[in-house]
Amino acid sequence: MEIGISTFVETTPDTVTGEVISHAKRLRNVIEEIKLADEVGLDVFGVGEHHREDFAASSPAVILAAAASQTKNIRLTSAVTVLSSADPVRVFQDFATVDGISNGRAEIMAGRGSFIESFPLFGYDLHDYNELFDEKLELLLKIRDSEKVTWKGKHRPAIDHLGVYPRPIQNPLPVWIGSGGNPESVIRAGRLGLPLVLAIIGGSPMQFAPLVELYKRAAAEAGYDPDTLPVASHSHGFIAENTETAADKFFAPTQYVMNVIGRERGWSHYGRATYDAARSFEGALYVGDPKTVAEKIIHLRKNVGITRFMLHVPVGSMPHEDVMNAIKLLGTEVAPIVREEIAKWEKGQ
Repeated sequence: MEIGISTFVETTPDTVTGEVISHAKRLRNVIEEIKLADEVGLDVFGVGEHHREDFAASSPAVILAAAASQTKNIRLTSAVTVLSSADPVRVFQDFATVDGISNGRAEIMAGRGSFIESFPLFGYDLHDYNELFDEKLELLLKIRDSEKVTWKGKHRPAIDHLGVYPRPIQNPLPVWIGSGGNPESVIRAGRLGLPLVLAIIGGSPMQFAPLVELYKRAAAEAGYDPDTLPVASHSHGFIAENTETAADKFFAPTQYVMNVIGRERGWSHYGRATYDAARSFEGALYVGDPKTVAEKIIHLRKNVGITRFMLHVPVGSMPHEDVMNAIKLLGTEVAPIVREEIAKWEKGQ
């Protein structure tokens, strides 16, 4: 059972002071967070790509490269790379570079992107949303699997037997598929034999169990051993020494972001009752003291089949020291409980 952190490197207003941290300061802070995650024994740290004012991570590979030389063991991944609006050649080169600097710890998490700012920014038509992803994923995997590439598509100039460098240490360089729970994306990942990441950020996590089964069936039908394919969750949460403190600290910044995005997408108002319901044992928020969060992760592993858990913290801007404390508690208190229990459970199966 792998346990780690994901972040979008948020720069939203502080809900108490109204102050907004600069992009530069938040970028420096996230390097400290990645270093701490490595020091406390977490397995993976993911940085998501966005192209808007309230997130500073438009280039996850650059952030991960900066962290690569300052860490020793933690795996470094995008979460996600918006592949539909990116150049697969450049994506591969960037992460092969991170792989070299980190001595073989880089991963790509490829997704279509639930935010659409990158499409007009890089000159892509949203009408091609699905087609772009399919075509670019095909090219990315072709580059991953072969040093010399010959390829032709609709949305990018053709490549005629050209080399793509540098080559990564890992062969193949891990490519995960990020999904918000769309059955088609789950089936695609299975048919390609690629690891799957599910964004479990609402409703009941147990509702994702059928999607994991669908993924495994698709993998098996395509000739892959589903037991060898990892499945990850990306889930919002926060840890403090006691559950009441964790709940109170995490609510206001989470509410702010959920309502900003909600107004953009037509969602209903996000209030304390919704938040508290999501904090329940069957809810999608992993907020509480270490024991509470550990029990929910164990429940997710046993009942949904998740083999990598990524706590997304914070959702909206929080004091850096609170985020660092949550990372420390995840690594030093939550992870040992989860790993011990899952090891016993797997041994008894």
